[in-house]
Amino acid sequence: QEVKIFRALILGELERGQSQFQALCFVTRLHRNEIIPSESMAKLRQKNPRTVRQAEEVRGLEHLSMDVAVNFSKGAQLSSHIHNVCAEAKEAIYTREEDVKFWLEKGVDGSMFEVLPQGSDVPELQRCRLCPDRWKPCICSYSLSIEWYPCMLKYCRSRDAGGKVSSYKCGIRSCQKGYTFDYYVPQKQLCLWDEET
Repeated sequence: QEVKIFRALILGELERGQSQFQALCFVTRLHRNEIIPSESMAKLRQKNPRTVRQAEEVRGLEHLSMDVAVNFSKGAQLSSHIHNVCAEAKEAIYTREEDVKFWLEKGVDGSMFEVLPQGSDVPELQRCRLCPDRWKPCICSYSLSIEWYPCMLKYCRSRDAGGKVSSYKCGIRSCQKGYTFDYYVPQKQLCLWDEET
């Protein structure tokens, strides 16, 4: 279904009444050419697997407004991986309306999606970092960075005896990318990291 899943596990602040950890899942559409094909990944052997790698290319920060909730029990229709990856985040799986439209056109059951309140619908809905009341709903912001992932294949050129040039796959190009997700929470208590210091 062309699905990309991000899972975040955030350690709780027990002295502030939070549980041991909080899990979030962000589900978006995976665009073609965003990551290299899995068949190519399977063929490539990694030398020095313990090496800490640096990305060759830093891709820009993507800011995503996650305005739809995904029902965990029905999410398997969208991706079989949601059941495993988002098991701890049953009540906190988010996606975007524009991605939902794409999946609906591909025949996914719309009953798994629920549109969340937006700042435009509820004028008093603030960003969590500006909200003084810990028990009020607000728009939370969570940022993460993927430091290294295989984003493109590398091609090398060779010249045969007759002088003819041909290209062949000869490795992976790695990228780094940052994401910021904005999403609705029913109370600021679920978003205590998003505070102005």
